[in-house]
Amino acid sequence: MLIRPQRKHGPKAEMNVVPYIDVMLVLLVIFMVTAPMLTQGVKIELPKVASEALATDTRQQILTLSVKAEGGYYWNLGGELDTRQQTDSAVSLDELQAKVSRVVAERHDTQVYIRADKDAGYGSVVAAMAALQQGGVSNLGLVTEAPQ
Repeated sequence: MLIRPQRKHGPKAEMNVVPYIDVMLVLLVIFMVTAPMLTQGVKIELPKVASEALATDTRQQILTLSVKAEGGYYWNLGGELDTRQQTDSAVSLDELQAKVSRVVAERHDTQVYIRADKDAGYGSVVAAMAALQQGGVSNLGLVTEAPQ
């Protein structure tokens, strides 16, 4: 006759939650890593009507920033939007941020317009916008030309 070994304890009716805790911790780490990436961005105010030119205040100081195709930056500072003149230039983003932040600190009502060469990379334009935002620029516009 076959005798079964006697168990001291009966079968457990509890659920093993250790694998569920592991999965929860992995999901928590994933959310903690991806959440800061979702909030990055550059704030700009887009015009409500794109077909008409925006009215500008004649007393307002206007800085027209141009982004070259090879990645350099130059700008004109004056009372109107001028794309032919050049007041100053910068080779790097740090230099651009330092010089423009001094201009904006002198006059807080400075309106900044960005224009870029059609061959300029999207990354260099966005990097310039981020540098301007970090430099204290709150009014930002984009300049385009009408197709011919």
